[in-house]
Amino acid sequence: MAINKAQIRRLHYRIAPIWVLPLILTSLSGSLYQVANLTQANSDFFWLLDIHKGNFGPLKLEVIYPFVNTFALLMLAVTGLTMWLQTPRRKRS
Repeated sequence: MAINKAQIRRLHYRIAPIWVLPLILTSLSGSLYQVANLTQANSDFFWLLDIHKGNFGPLKLEVIYPFVNTFALLMLAVTGLTMWLQTPRRKRS
């Protein structure tokens, strides 16, 4: 069963907003904690590490959170690369 361009675009369009959220959250919390660490204020920002690891208050996702991020990155990369490879190439003149 071949997947056509429209199906790949539709899949990417639907999953991208959902799967990009954990990636953004992880990268922002990690970067902000590093800034706090460089300014010697890291003791005030340990809550950023909790978010970075996947602890959202009573919701503890630290066991599956790395796998969610990995799956999200792979899905976005595969669908994006597939769309990119299916675009028609322009002929150079």
